[in-house]
Amino acid sequence: MCVAANIELNESLLSKAMALGGFKTKEEAVNEILAEYVRSREQLKVIDLFGTVELEESFDYKKQRKVK
Repeated sequence: MCVAANIELNESLLSKAMALGGFKTKEEAVNEILAEYVRSREQLKVIDLFGTVELEESFDYKKQRKVK
């Protein structure tokens, strides 16, 4: 789904992003930047899980890899 938007962007930041990413259009740059932001934030959620999952000490993950 695409949404038309009329927003003011920092031209300097957008130009730098376009150059760094090799983007040809502002739309391409903004869409990729938004996707990268979402991926980054979703990855940060994983950090919150550290220490909350109980591990079974007797589980042999190396043996499990061989099971097909």
